[in-house]
Amino acid sequence: MEKQDYKIHIVGAGVSGLIAATVLEQNGFSPIILEATERAGGRVKTDNINGYQLDQGFQVLLTAYPAAQKYLDYDSLELQHFLPGASIFKNGKQEVIGDPLRDASLLFSTLFANIGSVADKLKILKLNTSLKKKSIDEIFSDEAQTTFSYLTDLGFSSEIIDDFFTPFFSGIFLENKLETSSRMFEFVYKMFGEGDAAVPKGGMEEIPKQLVRQLQNTSINYNTAVASISEKEILLANGTKIESDFTIVATEPSQLIRNLKNQATEWHSCDTLYFETENRKINKKLIGLLPETDSLINNIFYPTSLETMVSGGKELLSVTVVNNNGITGKELVNRVQEELREYCGITSCTFLKHYHIPMSLPNLSQLQYEIPPSETRLTETIYLAGDVQLNGSLNAAMLAGESAAHGVLENLEGLFK
Repeated sequence: MEKQDYKIHIVGAGVSGLIAATVLEQNGFSPIILEATERAGGRVKTDNINGYQLDQGFQVLLTAYPAAQKYLDYDSLELQHFLPGASIFKNGKQEVIGDPLRDASLLFSTLFANIGSVADKLKILKLNTSLKKKSIDEIFSDEAQTTFSYLTDLGFSSEIIDDFFTPFFSGIFLENKLETSSRMFEFVYKMFGEGDAAVPKGGMEEIPKQLVRQLQNTSINYNTAVASISEKEILLANGTKIESDFTIVATEPSQLIRNLKNQATEWHSCDTLYFETENRKINKKLIGLLPETDSLINNIFYPTSLETMVSGGKELLSVTVVNNNGITGKELVNRVQEELREYCGITSCTFLKHYHIPMSLPNLSQLQYEIPPSETRLTETIYLAGDVQLNGSLNAAMLAGESAAHGVLENLEGLFK
């Protein structure tokens, strides 16, 4: 049998599935992707509403991600870069802190910000330096603890943890107690230190769109939901059975594979709300943090502070709520608008869209950076991909897809020598 004759199916056209298809193509195969929705991207999607680009959840690309550097063409994405810092709304004032070694414009605001002590700021510089020297392999082989205990052990004050680290990393980890593994904290912190946070000019969905355009010999069947997967066979939701020589599952596998029924992944959820405003309260390309312990809002950002493909004419404001405390719908919108007025001085904003994202980030206890191809194999013909196999990041999604594809290739290796 020729390589292109093998029926290799990939379930899910998210970033992980698209990378798996890319690797298989590079090795002469012609995979088939089965995607339940009408477009690729998985959790990385962008909608155009009222002339604005709305990412489905506040997301950024960390340009230092090794897998992203390998598989993405940054130039054609026209990446728009954030400044390396944050604007913190505290006691009715904005305090700007950042990395002055990477952007000199942040020097004086950081030195004089009423956030943390001088000792805290020196410890941040020391942490930056130590993580630049620490390899990714060393980070993920170190003994893990919670991020909170890690920061405490490094001697950071409760003030800098409460005012900066907690709101900043809660927006990344989607949990507000910093219970996420210190391995993930060190990895993400290192990536921030070695590159930029950025968004493609056309929104985050430009990333999967680029990956789709790069595929030459892959078929993508949209609106094709899978009901179950077994050895050599895929059952679609419409009752159709498909023969499959190999299947890569690049989505939550527990609902599709019988012997994984009791191994469902736990997920962190979040809410992202978008508003149109007349002007910006944050003048620089910075994320805004709310360290108030009783606030629903975790962070805010003006996507229109970056260059975008389309513009609605005014300013677009993104608001992230990590824990909605059971408040939903119109009540959540009203509460968020009240907090924007109280904490940020944003007195006029028109509600545009609310995304409740129940499966935003996998809640994983055993974090890994990468996985050997052999360990992606569930059965003789079924392989697992997706960031749920490693850690909750775009980099992990890519590496997991790559590894699952190599798992299939290793299985076939003896046939094509």
